[in-house]
Amino acid sequence: MTKLEQIEKSVAELSPEELKAFAAWFEALQADLWDKKIEADAKAGRLDKLAEQALADHRAGRTRPV
Repeated sequence: MTKLEQIEKSVAELSPEELKAFAAWFEALQADLWDKKIEADAKAGRLDKLAEQALADHRAGRTRPV
């Protein structure tokens, strides 16, 4: 049995309360990983072109308040 299969089996056996707690933990984990990825991309300059385009669009009046 692979590690993933073991995890799937364990998750399937959780009580409703445990599953709710696991889901909240997993959601927080995914959010943290996303934040770290965005931060790394920003530090590496991978978002610079997008930011420059957004600012150019705003200066050109192609944006609206939300």
